[in-house]
Amino acid sequence: MDNFGQLLISGIKGLSLLPEETEFIKNEKLGGIIFYGHNYSDPAQLAELINSIQKLRDDYPLFISVDQEGGRIMGFKTHFTQFPAMLNIASLDSPKLIFEVHQVIAKELSACGINLVFSPCCDILTNPENKVIGDRAFGSDAETVEKHISAAIRGLQTSGLLSCAKHFPGHGSSFKDSHFDLPLVKTTIEELKQREMVPFIKASKSRVEFIMMAHLLVDSIDNKLPTSLSPKAYEFLRQETKFSKIVITDEMEMKAISDKYSTEQAALMALAAGSDMLLYRNMDSAKKVLLEIREAVKKKTLKREDVLEKLMRVEKCKKENLSTYQPVYVPKIVDSFNTTEAKKLTDHFKSTLVAKT
Repeated sequence: MDNFGQLLISGIKGLSLLPEETEFIKNEKLGGIIFYGHNYSDPAQLAELINSIQKLRDDYPLFISVDQEGGRIMGFKTHFTQFPAMLNIASLDSPKLIFEVHQVIAKELSACGINLVFSPCCDILTNPENKVIGDRAFGSDAETVEKHISAAIRGLQTSGLLSCAKHFPGHGSSFKDSHFDLPLVKTTIEELKQREMVPFIKASKSRVEFIMMAHLLVDSIDNKLPTSLSPKAYEFLRQETKFSKIVITDEMEMKAISDKYSTEQAALMALAAGSDMLLYRNMDSAKKVLLEIREAVKKKTLKREDVLEKLMRVEKCKKENLSTYQPVYVPKIVDSFNTTEAKKLTDHFKSTLVAKT
């Protein structure tokens, strides 16, 4: 049996595993799970769910992931510290605060068994009308975003959480939301190199483990294909950032992709273009894609050596970061919540951010 399932991260339906989900994760050696709000009720439930998933691992643990940026993008809310949006915190011009915030985020998530967070946003908010990024960005200029990106990644990864810089090559100037449509980005190559690439280069130098490729049509890179399906975009990423670790797509069921390509077609295009891992909200989609990957490798429409290179990147990351895995001891979780550090930070933001407004 091959281990092509390692190339996929998939969602699940509820608060506990269904029998068919258990079977798929175990038998197909799935690379990871992404959680959403519907998978969470409280930290103990989350930890027990994660323990049940990790019992199914073949060798190294699964990537267990969530979108937990602070502000309005929080996969888990109740019990977790609710921080202001990153744009607001960054307005205080203190990378130290950003570092401390991300330490708290990492400690709370890792206490429950999460080992990967899809954060931070490297996007530069150059379009004030951009609602999908908006206050998720650290700022509207490259210098501001760059210095806070480094602090965020260090805060996450020094506290035991893998992080993912997103959304390459920069979603900050778009008008549309890729959840619903394919955004067109008119930024020139020179502007991309001089501005949008700056935070991603800093993220790479800060040893971020993942970079997420967005679903954007950036006509200066490729005027025909979305970046997530474009070989030119992945080549641009590797060349500009010197990043050698895992490149993952944004969720492949977003309408920017699903309205124009079938599930299977998009998956093969993304892998052939240069993505190492594919992200799916629904496990039914992941199942279809895995069958298609096997068939494509068999027919040699997807090069086996390319797939093996992707698998090696995934294994290397897991070996270096997750090989000392221990199940979560649920009674200890409470110690990581409502900490003095978290309360001190939230109190500080209540006073300083109110004062600024």
